[in-house]
Amino acid sequence: MRSVIDILDLSVAEIDQLLATAQDVIAHPADYAHVCDGKKLATLFFEPSTRTRLSFEAAMYELGGHVISMASAASSSSAKGESVADTAKVVSCYADIIAMRHPKEGAALVAAQNATVPVINAGDGGHCHPTQTLADLLTIWREKGRFCDLTVGLCGDLKFGRTVHSLINALSRYGDVRFVLISPEELKVPSYVKRDVLQAGGIPYEQTTDLEGALPGLDILYMTRVQKERFFNEEDYLRLKDSYILTPQKLKNARADLTIMHPLPRVNEISVAIDDDPRACYFKQVLNGKFMRMALMLKLLKEAGTL
Repeated sequence: MRSVIDILDLSVAEIDQLLATAQDVIAHPADYAHVCDGKKLATLFFEPSTRTRLSFEAAMYELGGHVISMASAASSSSAKGESVADTAKVVSCYADIIAMRHPKEGAALVAAQNATVPVINAGDGGHCHPTQTLADLLTIWREKGRFCDLTVGLCGDLKFGRTVHSLINALSRYGDVRFVLISPEELKVPSYVKRDVLQAGGIPYEQTTDLEGALPGLDILYMTRVQKERFFNEEDYLRLKDSYILTPQKLKNARADLTIMHPLPRVNEISVAIDDDPRACYFKQVLNGKFMRMALMLKLLKEAGTL
C-alpha cells in the first residue's frame, strides 16, 4: 500500500504531476467537487495543529468526501497504551486514507507499515513534513515560475525544523539552487542534512548568523519559529526564541521581488507590519497547502484502487 512519509517517497516527476493537479483544482474546482464522494479521511493528530489538520479536512470535504477524527491524543486509546501499529490497523477498518501527526520521529512510518490504507505523514517530530513541503513548492512555483536559478534563505530553527529539512531535500533534486542557512550556532542545520543532501548533491550553501547581511542576495526567505516543544531546557528556548525578527526596516535592502515564506504558526519572527507587503506569501502558503493535499489524496486513493 503506497503511503507518503517523506518527500523523497515522491519522485520529481510525481511532484511535478501533483503540482499540475493542484493547479487544475485551482482553475476548475467544480470538476473535483464530487471525486471523493463516499470516501473517508481519518485525521490522527497526536500533536496540536491548526493549519495542517484543518487543511487536510477542508481538502477532503472539497473533494466531496468525509472526515473522521479523534478529538485529541488524550481522548484516544493511545492514552491507554495502545501502540501506533494497532491504532493504524484499527483506523484502517474505518477510513480510506489516514493523515497522521505524531511527536515521535518514525511514528508515521510504523503506521504506514501496519495500515491497510494509505498513510500521509502530517509531521513526525523534527523529522519530516512532506505535505508542508508540497505547499511550499506550489507557493514557489506560483510566485517564481521555477525551481532553478534560486537563492533560498532558510532562517531560524534549522536544527529541529522538519519543514526546513524537507524543503532542502525537495529543492536539491531540481538542481541549480543555492541555500543560505541563517541560524544561531545552537540551531544550525544538522550535519547529516549537510552531508547527505547538500554536500552529496554538490549543492552550494553557506552558513551565517547574519539575517540582514544575507537578505539582499535572496530570491526566497523562508522564516521559521524557534520551536518551544522541541527544547529540553526552557532557559535555552527563552535565550534563542527571538534570535531573528523580520521587520520592514530589515527589508529595506531586500529585493523587490523577494518571496517571504513561513510554515506558520509564527510567534515573533515576522512583524505583523509585513503582512500587507506584497512580498509576504505565508498566508498564500496556507491556501496552497489545501490544494496540494487534495492532489496528494487523489493520487494515493487512485493508486490504492479506491477511486
